[in-house]
Amino acid sequence: MIRVTFLGTAAARPTVRRGVSAIFVQREGDAMLFDCGEGTQRQMMRFTTGFGIDRIFVTHLHADHFLGVTGLVRTMSLQGREDPISVYGPPGSSRTLRAAVELGVERVGFEVRVHEMEPGEAVLGDEYEIRAFAVQHGGRALGYALVEQDRLGRFDVDKARELGIPEGPLFGLLHRGETIEVEGRTIDPAEVVGEAREGRTVVYTGDTLPGPWTVDAARGANLLIHEATFGEDEADRARDTKHSTASQAAQVAREADVRRLVLTHLSARYSDDPEPLEQEARTIFEGAVVARDGLTIELPYNEDEDAEDGGSEA
Repeated sequence: MIRVTFLGTAAARPTVRRGVSAIFVQREGDAMLFDCGEGTQRQMMRFTTGFGIDRIFVTHLHADHFLGVTGLVRTMSLQGREDPISVYGPPGSSRTLRAAVELGVERVGFEVRVHEMEPGEAVLGDEYEIRAFAVQHGGRALGYALVEQDRLGRFDVDKARELGIPEGPLFGLLHRGETIEVEGRTIDPAEVVGEAREGRTVVYTGDTLPGPWTVDAARGANLLIHEATFGEDEADRARDTKHSTASQAAQVAREADVRRLVLTHLSARYSDDPEPLEQEARTIFEGAVVARDGLTIELPYNEDEDAEDGGSEA
């Protein structure tokens, strides 16, 4: 299961209805944050994600994307956390991120490891990885893609029994791709194991101009989370500030042939009424959604999503 919870969806500054950038992602037993704007720890309590994260991925060093690290680390320390946590950021970010960790915290009761990532580098997880890719937002900025490994094909138990294969360790060997022998007969894994099943991909752009860098990273993704700070009527301003409009984000999603598109990082003018952005995007990418704080999206495996015709939202 992959569950994505939007903790903050506003650009630059919080509004009454929206906090600044922070996204909580849970994959099986692992939990992580992408960006950590001010007040993220309160949003985590409000939307009951818990604090059991072990990684924070910061896209760039604008305050609305990392300033919440200070409060979050302090809250975790006051709660008695002992497990280490890793904070990742773009090249040249370690000094600032380390300062944010230490600011106003007399003593941190757990290790905070700060790392810089270059575009193309990846952090390995259990059967998945977090890949960094370069985006265009002035200075050094990254987007991140959670990319799962392909899973083993389905094992046909009935077929295996028909072939006289005894249940037990031999089933496991075949499922892992090893040829076996049963009563002098050689049995190939392809006889009982289907094709490998494609893993899921979730892509988060952070702040960026629209461009081929995101199309490449998001090709065929299950979910693209793309910033949409402005509407198309503010396209010049978006370009000057190195942001995207809703229609530009939708065009990227269409070119990348993603399954789902969620827009975030909204200018304050759209905080109360994001419908214009959503409608703008939907003229290009059907089903595009503007995120709200607290929106949770669960992503099933691809074959399950195809059967159910879509994931679920809460």
